[in-house]
Amino acid sequence: MESAIKLPKLGILRLKERAYLPADAHVLNATLSERAGRWYVSACVEEEKLVPANNGPLAGVDLGLSTLATVSDGMTIANPRALARYERKLNRQQREISRKNKDSKNRMKAVKRMRRTYARIVDLRNDAIHKATRMLTRTKSVIVVENLDVKGLMQNKRLAKAIGDAGMREFIRQLQYKAGWYGCEILVAPRFFPSSKTCSRCGYVKAELSVSERKFVCENCGFEIDRDLNAAVNLEIVAPSLRETLNACQRREVADRPRRASQCPPMKQETFQSAS
Repeated sequence: MESAIKLPKLGILRLKERAYLPADAHVLNATLSERAGRWYVSACVEEEKLVPANNGPLAGVDLGLSTLATVSDGMTIANPRALARYERKLNRQQREISRKNKDSKNRMKAVKRMRRTYARIVDLRNDAIHKATRMLTRTKSVIVVENLDVKGLMQNKRLAKAIGDAGMREFIRQLQYKAGWYGCEILVAPRFFPSSKTCSRCGYVKAELSVSERKFVCENCGFEIDRDLNAAVNLEIVAPSLRETLNACQRREVADRPRRASQCPPMKQETFQSAS
């Protein structure tokens, strides 16, 4: 492992991150970039990577705003809310910039301070998503997620900022490429599958479910469960119907209409006990 990198015309550059680049790997290319006054090098290396055997359980993952992700086994991943944490500081820095003379050195210094704050927000969000997706793909053999229309969800003016701060699309993107590293399979439920409106015990589908209702109460069997956990369990239930099959033309296809929860095998009792 090395703590420095040699680049053309620049020579040997010391790296702040120690023991990061593999010493025996063949470097194909490197890209230098600058962000908020800090320089980064991204190296593309060629090395053999063996995919480990993944014997983890099947899990449904529901993305949300109150929690970054809720897993069907009852585990929740906290939402860092990076933008909300630094919103007051950003407002203050933007006021400082507006009061400085244009093209002055003090204005340039204020802009640099604001850029560092934005970089901090991005780093906090990416750190939480990287840790969560790595943990899920390493411990779960099959993960079921929803095909979210993030662009459509952000049309809601009240929730647009919170949805953008959560990084839902980035979460799914990282799940998909890390699944190949750790032998995990990613299944995507149809976009209009009513995971939140469907009772995970009896399969009853509610006609309406407002955003403010954080607890799902079934009108048919009286079952009560957390809203996000109920959606995650429903995603786990429909996993068998989402697997690829061969049609009459011997082409791979994915079922568009998953089975109802009432037609699937009953869930384990401990799954519901973890929600209480």
